[in-house]
Amino acid sequence: MPTADRNRPRILFFGYSEVGYACLSLLLERGDHVVALITHEDNPHENIWFKTPAVAAREKGIPVFTPESVNTPEWRERIAQLQPDLILSVYYRHMIGTKILALPRLGAWNMHGSLLPKYRGRAPINWALLHGESRLGMTLHRMVKNADAGAVVDQEGVTIGPRATAEQAFRQVLPCARQVLARQIEPLLAGTVRETPQNEADATYFGGRKPDDGRIQWRQTSAQIFNLIRAVTDPYPGAFTDCEGVRLMVWWAETDSPAARGRRGSPGEILSVAPLVIATGDGALELTKTEWRGAQAQIWAIGYVLA
Repeated sequence: MPTADRNRPRILFFGYSEVGYACLSLLLERGDHVVALITHEDNPHENIWFKTPAVAAREKGIPVFTPESVNTPEWRERIAQLQPDLILSVYYRHMIGTKILALPRLGAWNMHGSLLPKYRGRAPINWALLHGESRLGMTLHRMVKNADAGAVVDQEGVTIGPRATAEQAFRQVLPCARQVLARQIEPLLAGTVRETPQNEADATYFGGRKPDDGRIQWRQTSAQIFNLIRAVTDPYPGAFTDCEGVRLMVWWAETDSPAARGRRGSPGEILSVAPLVIATGDGALELTKTEWRGAQAQIWAIGYVLA
């Protein structure tokens, strides 16, 4: 890897996830002057199935900091002492205050996991799949007070198949971040990037997702329920339904299997046990990969309705 040129602009990198790893790795491969990484401690209760930028930073001796919040007088002062010329945020999970955003002379920029202005906010790939989107991507934009609302510099998208899981979609979208950054890093460092304001009329915003958001609403259509299942299946917390106080995790389902095709019933009604077919708002789903959680349980009667 090239040795960082200390005469080049000083980059302060905020980041997490494998997108953060990919983008920080690109800067380090180029020999850019990264003065520090501000990131998150891995959550012991989270399934860490991705690389993180701390790995890339520590391999190259880049200082790594994991504050609970940077929006304190102490951390604003510490960041000011780093004298960043440019701030780059890639999948950093916390909002960065405007006092920090105003520090670098070359601006503060964020790589967001959607084709802005759609899907501002947290978990954009999961939300996009849940809504049946067929095109996903990455957007580089200026950071402003409101989340993901700043002017767009560049974006790259890919077409996602209708049966792709969130992890599969993430793997397809991941290279887009590096492609966008590779195109724009020199203009960023030179202060010559071109920006296009977002169209607020097209903007959508979604918050972070919690495990409880995976509850299946059987009155929805089969397509809507299938999109929820693929949007939160492993390695994410998963979709679920409850039966007599016991939780049934649903890791995969089919909307048009021979067992489900043409079947109707009250939403949530068990139409078949083997294979397991459940009525939806407009038809039926065959649940092909499931897991009981809690006390030992079994589906005991056709006609039972799941919660």
